[in-house]
Amino acid sequence: MSSFIPTERLPRREFLKTGGALVIGFSLGDTLFGQTAGSAVRGAAAGPPDAKLIDTWLSIHADNTASLYIGFAELGQGASTALLQIAAEELDLDMNQVKTVRLDTNITPNQGGTFSSASIARGGPQIRTAAAEARLALLQLASKKLETPVERLTVSKGIVSVMGSTNRSVTYGELVGDKAFNLPFTGSAPLKPAAEYKVVGRLVQRKDIPEKVSGKYVYIQHVRVPDMMHGRVIRPRGQRAYGAGAKVLSVDEASIRNIPEARVVRRGDFIGVVAKREWDAIRAAQQLKVTWDTTPTLPGNDGLYEQMRSAETQERIVLERGDVAGALARAAYAVSQTCRGPYQAHAPFGPNCALADVTPESALIICSTQDVYGTRTSVARLLGMTADKVRVQYCEGSGTYGHSCYDDAAQAAAILSQAAGKPVRLQFMRWDEHGWDNYGPAHVGEVRAAADAGGKIVAYEYHGWQHNWSTVETSAQLALGTTPAEREGGAAQQVSPLNLGSMYEVPNLRLVNHRVPGLGYLKGGWLRSPLDLSFSFASEQAIDQLAYLLGMDPLMFRQRNIQDARWLGVLDAVAQAAKWAPRRAASNLSNAKIATGRGIGVGTHLASYGAAVAEIEINKETGRILAKHMYGAIDAGLAVNPANIENQICGQLVQTVSRILKEEVTFNKTNVTSLDWNSYPILRFEECPTVTPIVVQRLNERSTGAGEEVMAGAAAAIANAFFDATGVRMHEYPLTPNRVLAALTRR
Repeated sequence: MSSFIPTERLPRREFLKTGGALVIGFSLGDTLFGQTAGSAVRGAAAGPPDAKLIDTWLSIHADNTASLYIGFAELGQGASTALLQIAAEELDLDMNQVKTVRLDTNITPNQGGTFSSASIARGGPQIRTAAAEARLALLQLASKKLETPVERLTVSKGIVSVMGSTNRSVTYGELVGDKAFNLPFTGSAPLKPAAEYKVVGRLVQRKDIPEKVSGKYVYIQHVRVPDMMHGRVIRPRGQRAYGAGAKVLSVDEASIRNIPEARVVRRGDFIGVVAKREWDAIRAAQQLKVTWDTTPTLPGNDGLYEQMRSAETQERIVLERGDVAGALARAAYAVSQTCRGPYQAHAPFGPNCALADVTPESALIICSTQDVYGTRTSVARLLGMTADKVRVQYCEGSGTYGHSCYDDAAQAAAILSQAAGKPVRLQFMRWDEHGWDNYGPAHVGEVRAAADAGGKIVAYEYHGWQHNWSTVETSAQLALGTTPAEREGGAAQQVSPLNLGSMYEVPNLRLVNHRVPGLGYLKGGWLRSPLDLSFSFASEQAIDQLAYLLGMDPLMFRQRNIQDARWLGVLDAVAQAAKWAPRRAASNLSNAKIATGRGIGVGTHLASYGAAVAEIEINKETGRILAKHMYGAIDAGLAVNPANIENQICGQLVQTVSRILKEEVTFNKTNVTSLDWNSYPILRFEECPTVTPIVVQRLNERSTGAGEEVMAGAAAAIANAFFDATGVRMHEYPLTPNRVLAALTRR
C-alpha cells in the first residue's frame, strides 16, 4: 500500500488525469435539447415598432388565436400570463387562444424597463386598450361580413355571432387571419367593465410553469449557438470603491500558454479570456496572472455608517407640514432612534450569463436584462455602433430582484465577441457575481415620533442618509474608462413619503433626504423594494415603541392612527389571518432559553398597500433567530391573477426573512470580501418559515405594484417581534447571532 502526498494543488480535472483508473464518459454536445435560441415570429427590422399602430401590439392568426407583443420581461413573477389575461378578456378569447413572443428589440414595443412592479401597473392599461381597439375593429369587419349592426353581434372564444342566430357567425381568424390590421391605435375603444370580467381576476395557471417544472424551459445559461466560444472575465476578487475601477498594473499572458485554445482579450483595464471549451476558459481565467493596483479606497464595514453620517450631503426636504419641533416638545410620549441597514447583494443562484455575436456590421445580444432597449443603447455605445445595428433578445435567467449584473454580463460578452470575431457565451463565476454586484445601498435612518396621552400620533420626523445608484457598468468603466456617475432623482433612491409616516394621520411631519456622494462607496443599484426594509426597520419600530409606552396593543395603536380604508384593509386582513390577540408588546417575557415573539408592521414600495405579521423564536444562548410563520397582505388594486400575487407575497416574505436575519455585504478598505455563500449567507431551506399570503382584491381600482410591496412591513414585523420576545430594540440588521447576543447582554 502506498500513499500519495501532492506537492502542489492540482485542479480536480487535472488530478483525475493522473490516476490509473479507466474513466468512460459521454458528451451531451454543445447544443442541448430545447436549448437553442429561438427566432422571433415577425419582421426583423430594428425597433421599436410604432406604438400608435394596433399591429405593434397584437396579431390575429388564421387558426383563431392571437399573439401579443409585450415589452415587459418575464422575471418569474408571472406577468407574461397576467398580461395575456388582460388581452384575452378584452378580445373575448380563452387563455389557450393567446400567446406571447420573445422580448426582442426588433419585434416588441418599448414599454420601458421591467422594474418598480410596473408590468401590470404600467403595461396592463396599454395591453387592455390595444386589445379593446382590436376587438372593435374585428367587430366592424364582422358587421360588414355578416351584414349586421355591431350592436347585434356577440363574441365568445373569438367567434363573432349574430344575436338570435345559430348559423350566422365568423371567427377572428377568418376575418384577418395573419394579415395586418393597418389601423391606428387611438385608445378610444370602450373597455369592458370589471363586473363583466371572466378571465381577469381569476386564478389562471401560468403559461411558463409546465416547461419550468419539466426542465424544458430555456434559460439564458442553456442557450448555445453554432461555432461559439466560451468567455470569462478576470477581475480582482471583490470590487474596489465605485469610481476606482480595477487598475491593471501588468498581465502575464505566458501564464496560460499550457491552455493552447485559450486567448486573452484586453481592452483598457478590461481583461477576459475566450476558448472553444468552457473548462479551458475557466482554467485560463483562474490561471492568468494579473497584477492589480490595491490602493485602499473604501471605508470598510467598521467605518461605513460613521462616514455616511458625517459626509457633506445634498439635503432636500421631501415633505413638511406643521410644527414638528414644537409638537415633539409638548408631547406626552416621544421616542427617537437611529437604525442602520447594510449593503445587500442580488446574489442570483445562477451567476449572470449572456451571449453576443458581434460582426463589423451588427450585433446580436441574448441576455437577461430588465430593459432590452436600454441595453441596446449601452451596448451600441460600447461597440461604437448605432443602436439600430444592435439587436437584443431577452432570455430569462436566475431571479434578479433588481439590477444585478445582467447588463454587465451583456457588455462583457459583447466586448469578447467583438475581439474574438465569433459568438461568445460569457458567464460570471460566483466571485464575479458576488464581488462585482450593484448592491442595494446601505442606509442610516434617524426617526423621532411622539404621541399624546390619548394614543394619537402628533409628530413624526425622519432623516435618511444613503447614496444613489451607479449608472456605469463595470465592463464599460474598465474597457472605455467611462467616467463613473450616479443616477439623479428617482423616488426609490431617497426618503419615501409613502413609506414613512404618511400612512398615519400625523398633523406635524417632516421628512429629510440626505444624499451621500456615491463615489468612494460600493456600486449601488436597485434591489427588490429599494431602501424600504431600512425605512420600515427604523420607522415602524418607533411606532411600535410609542404603543409600548402608551401600554397599548401595537395593532390597536395603528388602527387608531390610520384612517385610509386601504391601509386599514391590509392591516386588518393580516391581523385576522394571524389570529392576532390584543396585548401590550413584551408582556410575556420569560427566562426560558427559547423566547417567542410576534410583531406587526405596515409599509410598501412606491405604490399599493402592505402589512405583515411575524412569529419568531430566539435562542438566547446562541443568538439564533428562526422565523416560524410570516403573514403578508397586499392591496394592489385590481389583482389580475390573484395566484401570481400570492406567489409574490410568499417570495417577498421568505426573502425579507433572509435579508433581515442574514444578508450583509462585507468589505475591508481594499475590496469586497463577500464572495460566496459562506461569506454572504442566505436563508437555508430548513430555516424557511411557513408563509400565509393574503390578497385584498379591489376590482374597481386600477392595478398597482405587487412584486415588492410587503417587504417593508415584513422587515418591521420581524424587528417588532424581536422586541416582543426580549424587550430589546435592535438598531442594526441583519440580526445575526453576534448582534443578538450583544444586544441581550446590554439589556
